[in-house]
Amino acid sequence: MMNQEAENLLKSKCGKEDYEKLKAIDNPAAERFIAEAVEICNPDDIFICSDSPDEIAYIRHKAIAGEEEKAALETPGHTYHLDGPRDQGRDRENTKFLVPEDDSLSKALEQTDRKPGLEEVKGLLRDSMEGRTMIVRFLTLGPPDSEFTIPCLECTDSWYVAHCVDLLYRTGYETFLKTDPDREIFKTLHSAGELDENMVSKNPEDKRIYIDYKKNNVYSVNTQYAGNSVGFKKLALRLAIRKAHREGWLAEHFMIMGVEGPGDRKTYLAGGFPSACGKTSTAMLPGENILADDISYVRNIDGVCRGANIESGVLGILQDVSPEDDPLIWEVLHEPGEIIFTNVLIRDAKPWWLGMGRELPEEGINYTGEWWEGKTNENGEEVKPSHKNARYAMALEALPNCDPELHNPEGVELEGIFFGGRDYQGYVPIQQGYDWSHGIIAYGAALETETTFATIEEEGQYEINMMSIQDFVSIPLGEYLENYLDFGARLERTPPVFGANYFLKDSETGDFLNAIRDKHVWVKWMELRVHDDVGAIKSPTGLLPKYEDLRKLFSQVLDKDYPREGYKKQFTIRVPQNLKKVERVKKFYREEAKDVPDKLFEVLNNQKNRLQKSQEKYGDYIPPSKFE
Repeated sequence: MMNQEAENLLKSKCGKEDYEKLKAIDNPAAERFIAEAVEICNPDDIFICSDSPDEIAYIRHKAIAGEEEKAALETPGHTYHLDGPRDQGRDRENTKFLVPEDDSLSKALEQTDRKPGLEEVKGLLRDSMEGRTMIVRFLTLGPPDSEFTIPCLECTDSWYVAHCVDLLYRTGYETFLKTDPDREIFKTLHSAGELDENMVSKNPEDKRIYIDYKKNNVYSVNTQYAGNSVGFKKLALRLAIRKAHREGWLAEHFMIMGVEGPGDRKTYLAGGFPSACGKTSTAMLPGENILADDISYVRNIDGVCRGANIESGVLGILQDVSPEDDPLIWEVLHEPGEIIFTNVLIRDAKPWWLGMGRELPEEGINYTGEWWEGKTNENGEEVKPSHKNARYAMALEALPNCDPELHNPEGVELEGIFFGGRDYQGYVPIQQGYDWSHGIIAYGAALETETTFATIEEEGQYEINMMSIQDFVSIPLGEYLENYLDFGARLERTPPVFGANYFLKDSETGDFLNAIRDKHVWVKWMELRVHDDVGAIKSPTGLLPKYEDLRKLFSQVLDKDYPREGYKKQFTIRVPQNLKKVERVKKFYREEAKDVPDKLFEVLNNQKNRLQKSQEKYGDYIPPSKFE
């Protein structure tokens, strides 16, 4: 229970109605956290949202009235929000785990000592809400009243953030009313900090996003970018990973899609891709259903691998969304409906972004203020009209292909899992693991990618991104991998694991070997493989598609001829590059992780041996026909 001092503090900040809404929730941890947030941030008043339609409409109104969002767009329901120039992506350097004295995490993870870290972030939050309202939102991760449900709450002084969570998450006030008082909950405290005349966070140099996993708390200050301020995106994922590890399930950076197969069959596939590597565009392929685009929980329910979307909305990247390549999302983005655009170019009451397949205006408004062609920043670098990490936020059910099982409390059976990164030189576009361990290690734990614009670090650096989730793993990497392997071993029906790579380049010309829409064929091939409807070729790195099967799929899915020479280029095993990849992965786990299961090195060494034997027999570059 709260002490009298905390109760008096809440009474003094809440109106009678808001206080009654808060007191109706019997959750001491929630009450204590809100009281602490009020004591630290010193808001003028508190708005407790109980999820009524009027309250949710009020939040949207306040976001616009306070000019955190602007409704100056011609399409009804569309608004836009602009973050500061130094607040355009997830901030790795300033996003840290708060590690207690008696614990340790992988050296690969950003971290700081818990006690001084808490003092620092609470110091930055001190009196940050003076003159403002603290908005308290109650939400659920996962469908309510299910094995997947985790209740959560966010305290924020940003009406924009409070509006975002309406589009991205399921409301949770009713869940909190009936949940067990001792139930574990996730909690976030966010303040945009001091704002400038454009309602933008003024002190990005003091940006901090700290995760106190000991208490399931997230603290975020001096930032508005949704990936840093909406606590239930990747921030709460870090907390869920620890909970999943304790309880034997998986919290993953997964999209889930329902793929149509022969005879009206629908097969659910989950895919793990780092940001800007094709995950959302895969999940939104025309003719298929999308159930999740970003974060999913995966559980063993009666021996079956089942997954659920913990969110109910999409925070998607806009760059390269065009009517030719992404017809479904393009159509929705141009129809009336509630959508928040962020960090786009605004001109003629329309949002504009890079790669939209249209000639962009020569001037307008963007995240740097007035923009004109040729404008440069303080470093003399050209400012693009729209940021490469420009986003849209909207409810998933706005999509015509939203899967009807989105809110199923039992989730859906995952019949296949695939991982994809940015590998310009090594892996083929699609392949299947020999078994669960091989697929999880060779494609998931060995996932490599190029640093992208979804983070604020320098682009073009290559790195291991384990299961596409490495930035968020809040337990030792070896323990995380062990949990993955054990999870598969306990399943009665184990889904096959695939490796995707949309970014393979021609070693001679440097051109991409995949067309943008080829991914639809790879997805259809996986669906057929799940049901053993097509065969495969055993190669040193996995099971490869047969040419005739792909030729048929290219014709059926894309109405496109698929030349045998193209197949040969895409599925030639590049032995030298793959051997180097094996060594890079082994080096990473030897140096950056601890307590790595022996199985990882066993699987990688076996792959190395297969590659070397094939090299001795066929040479450095081996076309798939040699393995038939």
